[in-house]
Amino acid sequence: MNSSEQRQIRRGLHPSCFLAVALLAVPLAGCRVLAPIPIPVASQQIAPELVQSNDPQFEIGQPQPVIDGIGWVVGIPDKILLWDRRVDRHKISEETILATADYLEQNNLPHVKVRVNQYAPLKDWKRLTQNKTVAWPWRYTLGTLSVAGETILPGRIIGGDHFNPFTQTIHLYSDIPAVALHEAAHAKDFTRRTYQGTYAAAYLFVPLWHETLASQDVFAYLEQKQDVPALIEANRILYPAYGTYVGGALGNFVPNYSLPIYYAAVIAGHANGRMLSQQLQ
Repeated sequence: MNSSEQRQIRRGLHPSCFLAVALLAVPLAGCRVLAPIPIPVASQQIAPELVQSNDPQFEIGQPQPVIDGIGWVVGIPDKILLWDRRVDRHKISEETILATADYLEQNNLPHVKVRVNQYAPLKDWKRLTQNKTVAWPWRYTLGTLSVAGETILPGRIIGGDHFNPFTQTIHLYSDIPAVALHEAAHAKDFTRRTYQGTYAAAYLFVPLWHETLASQDVFAYLEQKQDVPALIEANRILYPAYGTYVGGALGNFVPNYSLPIYYAAVIAGHANGRMLSQQLQ
């Protein structure tokens, strides 16, 4: 072993090890890593103030061609990453909205707000104060930071579909039903938790756990509906999306190679999702 190779090993994992890992991963292609497992709900923790609100559950932002056009351009890297032009499209179809509404109704989530390409920070600040299912120390620390982040960095421009557990709000910018269902599954997962603030804090350190549960629930939901086209789409989009979290987690162990690991995990997600979709066709 020469001195250059020794220095590489001291800095992190030797590049040849990644080739070995890749070769070992080939036989796993087509595996259902995200098995269809519904999130079990024995009881729900719902703030009455959020249910009693007179506001509609879905609120759609008014079209803003210039702002939405900028948002579409800003979202190009994510479009490429997930290989879908509907990512951060900032124009949501009725199909995506109805799919989300059906999921929320069937899973008894009347308190969850869905902001469809809408920027409404003042309304979210109000929801933060109303969401008593999250203890006030969490609401006024992490919760305040989360809403402040949404205020300063509006998704209307930077995109990024997500569920905010502190306001019980889904923010949608992509026109992909599978993505919307995934965010709704996060809402379902949080609603069954007694200590929702603590569970939200845990996401900062182990997001892979939360993401696994949400994706598995989506696949279980779509299988129960026997919606093959939706399952094919979910395979194609949720697996590479899951790969971003897997790659991020693995990259923490070998920081010098975190970027190649990240992209390798996304590519593996694309390959696996497409193989699973072929089995359904």
